[in-house]
Amino acid sequence: MSGDTDLIKLYSARILALAADIPHLERLDAPHATVKKRSPLCGSTVTVDIQVQDGRITGFGQDVKACALGQASASVVGGAIIGATRSQVETARDQLKAMLKQDGPVPDAPFDGLEVLIPARDYKNRHASILLALDATAEAMEQAEQANCA
Repeated sequence: MSGDTDLIKLYSARILALAADIPHLERLDAPHATVKKRSPLCGSTVTVDIQVQDGRITGFGQDVKACALGQASASVVGGAIIGATRSQVETARDQLKAMLKQDGPVPDAPFDGLEVLIPARDYKNRHASILLALDATAEAMEQAEQANCA
């Protein structure tokens, strides 16, 4: 029964509210890069489209097919991503991974809203889904830079 209670706590009202209101769910018509990432364990997917100008994300669209935790993560990322640089996205990804896997600190602003996912540390099978949005965005930033769009 304790496991059920822990799982209920994991899906807090704040996580569910974020999952229900994900920004930038429209795909972009003319992205500079598109990346789809999939969690092999649970099958969650996130597809990210970005437009970049002067090294910063100016347009962002995402298609999120994930559990509530993956959706909450995509919601926080979507709300913070416009104006971000590749370095900021990669740092946020690395910090989120450390927060989940190594009890590291919350990612730096503007991605500090990911702190809502601290309770997911104990659910290793959900980590990949939580990381999808930042993983896809980091790879898209790299692709855009290689294509000289950044």
